[in-house]
Amino acid sequence: MSAIHLTSGDLIADRRFEWARGLMDEGDHAAAAELLAEVVALAPGFVAAWFALGETRERLGDKEGAVAAFEKARQADPRDAHGAAVRLARLGALPPVAMPIGYIQSLFDGYAPKFEASLTGHLNYRGPQLLLDALSRAGAPEMCDAVLDLGCGTGLAGDLFRPLCGRLTGVDLSGGMLAVARSKGVYDDLADAEAMTYLRGATPGSFDLVLAADVFIYFHELMQIGAPIERVLKPGGYLAFTVETHDGDGVILRDTLRYAHAEAHVREAVAGGGLRMLICERASTRTEKGAPVPGLVVVAKKEDA
Repeated sequence: MSAIHLTSGDLIADRRFEWARGLMDEGDHAAAAELLAEVVALAPGFVAAWFALGETRERLGDKEGAVAAFEKARQADPRDAHGAAVRLARLGALPPVAMPIGYIQSLFDGYAPKFEASLTGHLNYRGPQLLLDALSRAGAPEMCDAVLDLGCGTGLAGDLFRPLCGRLTGVDLSGGMLAVARSKGVYDDLADAEAMTYLRGATPGSFDLVLAADVFIYFHELMQIGAPIERVLKPGGYLAFTVETHDGDGVILRDTLRYAHAEAHVREAVAGGGLRMLICERASTRTEKGAPVPGLVVVAKKEDA
């Protein structure tokens, strides 16, 4: 269950909520669901309780009940910090949706202190290295004047690419992740912003290279990315990114609550932005439950003026 928790303002409801959380941890979801139903009756605006009720009902196979609870959670919190809309999409009650900004911020702010240890230590993450290798094979210059690291997180890509660029800019919407990145001192500039919002406001033709290591796995579709990235690239500039993929068509939302994009969808998005595809090949950036997660590493280029 999400770690986000704000008090309901009702002491009895809060106590029952904590009791229900304990039951969930013990695996007694039937008892937890019954208790959580009492909690939301006492405190109808208690977002965390509605969300927990959705989770317990989903585990019990009560899809209709889970949808109803997640809808209540979303209605009670316009920021949707718990990501109820994403759960509704996973249950088929909504089409693939853009990840709520409040959800992404809450998720990664809480994850920031242990992010690198978890990703590199437990999941064998290697996204930045895959991008560096692919750029080399695509014929990109060894040194770039200006590099943009979209969704820079704690700076894993920044660590690797810092020696290879004159100026390095990082963008992320999680203040917690940016704080870790800032402490490393590898970025010349760090911006607290959503990736597409930043791109739309950036100076045209200001970057030689745009990196996005495992960023677009939180995008419900990629058709929006090509044109804004092409706009900020200098003539002859490069885009390099990784995504998760699947063997079907279009975009799917995995049980991990990350999006996987079919290769055809990725190619269409790149071409639609006016970029020339150089590399689009299978590569896994991480392992989960002992198995590599299917992915793609992509390098594209803006044509020379």
